[in-house]
Amino acid sequence: MAYQGSKGWYIARLKEEGIFKHPIDLRKLELYKTFEVRKIYLDVIATKMKDKQ
Repeated sequence: MAYQGSKGWYIARLKEEGIFKHPIDLRKLELYKTFEVRKIYLDVIATKMKDKQ
């Protein structure tokens, strides 16, 4: 289990949401740095929150 806020934690959460590749570059998430994976994660969460409202 990865620590909350680590790169592995963000990747695990994105994979739970069904996102396995970068939305634009279509490369594996593991190839990106933590801040890039975090940005993708925050975008996914933001869109999910919009859909609920």
